[in-house]
Amino acid sequence: MADTMDDASLLNISLPDDALQQLLTASGSSSLKEILEILVESSRTGGGRSDLASKNILPTVLRLIQSISYASCRQYLILSLKLFRNLCAGEITSQNSFIESDGVGVVLSIMKSAGLDSDADCGIIRMALQVLANVSLAGEKHQRAIWSMFFPNEFVTLAKVRSQETCDPLCMVIYVCCDGSAGLFQELCGEKRLPIMTEILVTASSVGFKEDWLKLLVSRICVEEIYFPLLFSNLYQVSASEQLEDPNLRDNTFSTEQAFLMRIVSEIVNEQIAEVIIPIDFAVSVQEIFKRSIRVVDFSSKGKSSLPTASSAINILGYSLTILRDICSREGSAGSNSEGSADVVVSLKSFGLIEMLLCLLRDLEPPAIIRKAMRLSENQEGTSLHSGKTCPYIGFRRDIVAVIGNCAYRRKYIQDEIRERNGVLSLLQQCVTDEDNPFLREWGIWSIRNLLEGNGENQQAVVDLELQGSVQLPELSGLGLKVEVDQKTRRAKLVNISSK
Repeated sequence: MADTMDDASLLNISLPDDALQQLLTASGSSSLKEILEILVESSRTGGGRSDLASKNILPTVLRLIQSISYASCRQYLILSLKLFRNLCAGEITSQNSFIESDGVGVVLSIMKSAGLDSDADCGIIRMALQVLANVSLAGEKHQRAIWSMFFPNEFVTLAKVRSQETCDPLCMVIYVCCDGSAGLFQELCGEKRLPIMTEILVTASSVGFKEDWLKLLVSRICVEEIYFPLLFSNLYQVSASEQLEDPNLRDNTFSTEQAFLMRIVSEIVNEQIAEVIIPIDFAVSVQEIFKRSIRVVDFSSKGKSSLPTASSAINILGYSLTILRDICSREGSAGSNSEGSADVVVSLKSFGLIEMLLCLLRDLEPPAIIRKAMRLSENQEGTSLHSGKTCPYIGFRRDIVAVIGNCAYRRKYIQDEIRERNGVLSLLQQCVTDEDNPFLREWGIWSIRNLLEGNGENQQAVVDLELQGSVQLPELSGLGLKVEVDQKTRRAKLVNISSK
């Protein structure tokens, strides 16, 4: 029967006549290439998949593919893998048949024949991973069959293939398996120092990613669970010689991979802030990274771009701020005015977040509009203008103000701390337009609103500043803003003059 195939001589196929006849009958062709192409096309639809499953085609193709040599017949392997992928797309009969016929082992052999190193055939590997991904969606039995053959060594090897086209489906396979079985997730995170996730992140940081599976994995491992500090530490890379020269270097530098992880986590927190319960340990670890980054970043050079920049340290500084901004936008679950509430802001406050942010804000040179006024005063009075630190990236000042403003929202203990640390005037000075900090004015007004809401002491502090002339500044009046004092209640609020 093999002689009836016009390309069989290329393959040295060793299949029984009944198996070959099954392929010929199902496709109506005598060319192996055409047979596979016809079956691939048929399997694109649900009806076609059901029909081929009823004919038990998958085990026959698995036997066929085992007789094909990768070196001379790559096109047949690609077509066979496409057929497996399509057949196993939601068709439980084929998904079961794949597992029962040792399809996982066959696919692993194909991957190894395609190479799992720097010269890997990424097209073959991607297709093979897509097959496994579709099979894994069938349930825990299928997930465990894949896991038992690939975890941990094969997953680590695949994660080291520095290719976007293999990284995305690999993340899907791992996520679906772990999402369907808590036990597999524990195995993934229980593996010493998380080598699989570390290598995946190294790969993704260098080649990028298109699909959301990586984010889903990172969200589960870093945001919902406790492994963010470990992964962040793993991604630190420095040469052995540098480590020998300076054993404290780990505390003073960051890697591009660490900055990549921070960016991904920042996006996750921003996208899922209403859905994810943020563990306190995660929030505190981000604050510690922020604190470290302050010591590393050079504030003498003004940043000319927004995030991401060319500097890993600046990116980590910025992304840690945006993570804190979004974390602090949530109210405490036990009532936001109580310092005893189950609110991560309580822990962040206890570790000095507000004090650190206010100090940073004071150390920065004033916004451009205020600097102009100060220069005018300097020229008139002959005084010297102290420049202060500059923003290392466009939006840095805005992000600081955003974190403070979110922390102050309906949290009296934060409102009080800002007043007690003489931060009221500093925040009033942020209600300005600044070309280096888009939306600074909006975040400044939001922060003042939150600072004054329900807090008579803060309202009185602003009244006192106005009566002293301390807030009659060009950045307020020049933009049509002023502090308005109710003559009866003596309470103050920031208002827009143009709206009156």
